[in-house]
Amino acid sequence: METLTLFMTAAVIAGGGIYWFVCVLGSAEQKGKRAADLSGGSISAEKVGDKYKQYWSFFLRPKEIEKPSQVPDFVDTFYNLVTDIYEWGWGQSFHFSPSLPGKSHAAATRLHEEFAVDLLRVGPGNKILDIGCGVGGPMRAIAAKSGSNVVGITINEYQVGRARIHNVKAGLDSLCEVVRGDFLQMPFADGSFDGAYSIEATCHAPKLEDVYGEIYRVLKPGAMYVSYEWVTTGVYRSDDPEHVEIVHGIERGDALPGLRRFDEVAETARKVGFEVLQEKDLARPPNGPWWARLKMGRIAYWRNHVVVSVLAKLGIAPEGVVEVHDMLYKTAEHLTRGGETGIFTPMYMILCRKPVN
Repeated sequence: METLTLFMTAAVIAGGGIYWFVCVLGSAEQKGKRAADLSGGSISAEKVGDKYKQYWSFFLRPKEIEKPSQVPDFVDTFYNLVTDIYEWGWGQSFHFSPSLPGKSHAAATRLHEEFAVDLLRVGPGNKILDIGCGVGGPMRAIAAKSGSNVVGITINEYQVGRARIHNVKAGLDSLCEVVRGDFLQMPFADGSFDGAYSIEATCHAPKLEDVYGEIYRVLKPGAMYVSYEWVTTGVYRSDDPEHVEIVHGIERGDALPGLRRFDEVAETARKVGFEVLQEKDLARPPNGPWWARLKMGRIAYWRNHVVVSVLAKLGIAPEGVVEVHDMLYKTAEHLTRGGETGIFTPMYMILCRKPVN
């Protein structure tokens, strides 16, 4: 009888713990996506593991991810694998922001997004483009602040569906539209937009010139474009093994054909025809470290990894999700080291204008 009582007590405690982790506590950061709903995006559950292996196989053939024809499948596979985990563990804005004194992570993120509105000088009646919109976190913040109509483009069909759901919930579906497409060949006519922005998105392009050229094409004369770019800084040394390993770790864990140098950004923008009005690393002081949230979240990552592992064992989460979560944890370590050493920034800002003539 005592054995049965002990067994039942243990079962209740274990069940309560799982319920608390999954249904009550949810993610360590956000509660918009439940752990029990983690999936492989548009990938069927039984194929998530195979797709994860396929993703890593790209890095065994590095020349393949330099080809524009290969990039859409490469990036699409990555975002099918990580979108739910990003939403669950990070939020609806798939980017970093500087740490700001007295501001929460959510508030700092929104201010970082709204800064783009001030730079673009757009308002009600304007139509602006979000290049690489993800599930639309920045889009909704920018639409709400500016009153502009925002069109987002993403390569990933699953993200299109998620973004539309969030737009409706936020009451912003009349201002926000999402389309599936390749930002290297966008389905928009020349001169369609009054402004454009990209937040940590064009890093997925094998050649920055190609995506900047497309953005230039779809903007109206006189329209502004602002981008937050992932780049190596002037501190990076290609002959330093630690620097090289950090950069390769970031590239492998974030579906990047290759990180660019900070001084290539403005040069490329001018090459396609833009006037460069401003460039600045938004990670520099007085802004606080953007990687602080990654360091503070290490316990949360461990907890989430336990949750994902349990769900996979129970057959609730697809096989392969554990490996994807582990990959993102290791990538967070590389990103943190990139920030601490000063060799990498995810927010090198460039403000451009398409000439009137």
